[in-house]
Amino acid sequence: MTAEWIWKNGEFVKWADATVHVTAHAMHYGSSVFEGVRAYATPAGPALFRLQPHTKRLLNSAKIARIEVPWSADQINQAIIDTVAKNGHESCYIRPLIYRGALKLGVEGRQNPTELVIITMEWGRYLGPEAIENGVDVQVSSWRRMAPDTLASLAKIGGQYVNSQFITMEAHDNGFNEGLALDISGNVSEGAGENVFVVLDGVIYTPGIGSSILMGITRDTVLTLAKDHGIEVRFETLSRDLLYVADEIFMTGTAAEVTPVRSVDRIPVGTGKRGPITKIIQDDFFAITAGETPDRHGWLTPVRKP
Repeated sequence: MTAEWIWKNGEFVKWADATVHVTAHAMHYGSSVFEGVRAYATPAGPALFRLQPHTKRLLNSAKIARIEVPWSADQINQAIIDTVAKNGHESCYIRPLIYRGALKLGVEGRQNPTELVIITMEWGRYLGPEAIENGVDVQVSSWRRMAPDTLASLAKIGGQYVNSQFITMEAHDNGFNEGLALDISGNVSEGAGENVFVVLDGVIYTPGIGSSILMGITRDTVLTLAKDHGIEVRFETLSRDLLYVADEIFMTGTAAEVTPVRSVDRIPVGTGKRGPITKIIQDDFFAITAGETPDRHGWLTPVRKP
């Protein structure tokens, strides 16, 4: 799973040597921002999927968190490409992480230095290898997503993922693959690390940004693919009971990719199997990422120069 090299603050260090001091601000207060990016194996070699939007969101997260970043988007993009290449991956998961390092303790951490690491690793299907076809079982969590005036749902801030940990741990303890959270008003928000799509009568419904969601890159990809196939998408406030009468539900994310949901709170979704619209989206997504069909939206960044 681990790789040989990690990029840290402008240089490559061995995996075991990429350490953080115990007084680092991020260790104590969660003052970090991160991304998850995938590189896929294609006939032309490894290719990064939607690299530029991921880096843009990383820097936007840092802006929201008031973390000063001394690296440009182009520098970060090149560092990611170089790290994948140096580790010799054909496919991998990439974790760029910006965090406040060690200098002084206290909640106000803006005097602490900013550090950046880029980690690559072999990582298969996040929700299991069989999940892509067979789907997963989810529960509606007792934990809510944050109110919009408490935390910033549009940013991938490390400390905010304690909420996601609660959602996932509760789901696992109750025998489910994942948890699905409601927003502060009791409407559908998102999974612990995934956006959610509900299909009813041939129409895709998904929560908008008012439901405390992260604006996922894979979510945006699905919206584009649905438009390509002439599938109607509606951004709605989704009530919990809509989950129980849906024809199909699927969840998306860089780690989860496009994963069907086969049951919610032990109630089967539709026929309890992957639905036709989910399969259309999946087939197109995986064909593009594998380089089997033309990259018509310019989503792939090759690691090796032609």
